[in-house]
Amino acid sequence: MGIVSWLVFGLLAGALARLLTPGRHPRLGCIGTIAVGMVGAVIGGLIGDVVLDNHHVRFHWSLGPFLLAVLGAAILLVALGALSQPRRRF
Repeated sequence: MGIVSWLVFGLLAGALARLLTPGRHPRLGCIGTIAVGMVGAVIGGLIGDVVLDNHHVRFHWSLGPFLLAVLGAAILLVALGALSQPRRRF
């Protein structure tokens, strides 16, 4: 895939993950959404390697890698949301 394809893939995966995860993500703009989608694709690829024993890399668009990228981006958004919550003092 070319760089433009990676950017579009990241934008779509990040946007779909933002729609699926609970809570607000006010600080993420377009660039942040692309970054979350691209990092989510890496996380999803690792999940695919470990859990699904999928050791080959595909350089074309298909539903499986896209769903793994959305899953990875959603995991990243939930983790970022948990880290950005203000800590309570007891």
